[in-house]
Amino acid sequence: MSIRLYVGNLSKELERQELEAVFAEFDDSVSTKVITDRKTGKCRGFGFVTVKSEEQADEVIEKFNGYLLKDSPIKIERAQPRTKGKEETAEQAPQGNPPSNRRSGGSKGNNKSRKVTSTEPEAVQPDPRWAQDLEKLKQLLAAQAANP
Repeated sequence: MSIRLYVGNLSKELERQELEAVFAEFDDSVSTKVITDRKTGKCRGFGFVTVKSEEQADEVIEKFNGYLLKDSPIKIERAQPRTKGKEETAEQAPQGNPPSNRRSGGSKGNNKSRKVTSTEPEAVQPDPRWAQDLEKLKQLLAAQAANP
């Protein structure tokens, strides 16, 4: 069973080969992926590392969390699984394309339908890693507003 790890705080000028070289000294079976901007092709500041086991994941986190790469300490943690189907609302649906749309080679005009333009607070989706903390803050604010 493979374990996916999130790697954050990466330099915008980072190439996949550079990230691969860092983890190659750990184990050859480790695979890396740098997430890039579609327009510029530059790193978006994060990526993923996939390892084969829980033990390897713990070792990688222990060894490389805080590792200096291009003068920036990288952050490594277990990647959160994508939550599909839990509480999928109309605002969440436009964020990603189903795999069939990606393979169809649709026209660029379809990109407009994926943008979320609502100014409603519910339309903005929090980072899933901080969602629980954000929910607690919302409850605290609601309690303070109810008790002037």
